[in-house]
Amino acid sequence: MALRTRVISAVVLIPPVLSAVWFGGWAFAGLAGLASALMTWEWFRMASSGHFTLFGGGVAVGLAFACLSVVVNPLVSVSVVLSVAALAILITKRAWIGWGVLYAGLPSVALVWLRGAEDHGRDILLSLMLVVWAIDIFAYVFGRLIGGPLLAPSISPKKTWAGLLGGMFGASLVGAALVTYSGVSFAGQMGLLMIVPICAVLAIVEQAGDFLESWVKRCWGVKDSSGLIPGHGGVMDRVDGLLAAGLVVAAGKLIADWI
Repeated sequence: MALRTRVISAVVLIPPVLSAVWFGGWAFAGLAGLASALMTWEWFRMASSGHFTLFGGGVAVGLAFACLSVVVNPLVSVSVVLSVAALAILITKRAWIGWGVLYAGLPSVALVWLRGAEDHGRDILLSLMLVVWAIDIFAYVFGRLIGGPLLAPSISPKKTWAGLLGGMFGASLVGAALVTYSGVSFAGQMGLLMIVPICAVLAIVEQAGDFLESWVKRCWGVKDSSGLIPGHGGVMDRVDGLLAAGLVVAAGKLIADWI
């Protein structure tokens, strides 16, 4: 029943998400803004024993605005996220709240910036999402079929080394297929000798993002960030790996553009 619920939720969510990615611009910025606002709601509730204040609502609106402003000026959007995080710490006197703002805001802004890239922004984001999905699927399959030693049982009691290696294999496989058959991926115009190790490393980054969110939930004693997505938990539970991978890819592209 749990697997069926997960599949139904995915079938419902994937079409609007892919549509927003395909059209880009305000459509994807709006989706990212909504996601960042919902993650803010989840973070505030976890950090405040289920409570969500008016100030939390203001923070959520601020991050949604930051995502939308990427379409106009990316530097403004980053400044908004940093300012909201600093203000959150000053008002609440809690560093956890500020970290939550950065966690929900910066990767969301990075993903919108990637989609808006003039050089194949749509292909970059779509290929990144395909690789991340491959990591999750292959990690799940390898982990269930092979099992074996756990990666970090104190943080996540189900993640295995076999799952990590499966995720690395799946990411490399999809990355290689993208380069071979489309010539474009999130890593730009790179050949197989470059894309395969990059995807393998990205799988480690994606899994690290998963572990980070699991660690945060353990700190607050919750199983899921929320129950917004049946079978998946909350928005943070669904996109934790994508947030980490997207932030790293965006940083890599920014550095490559400067060189």
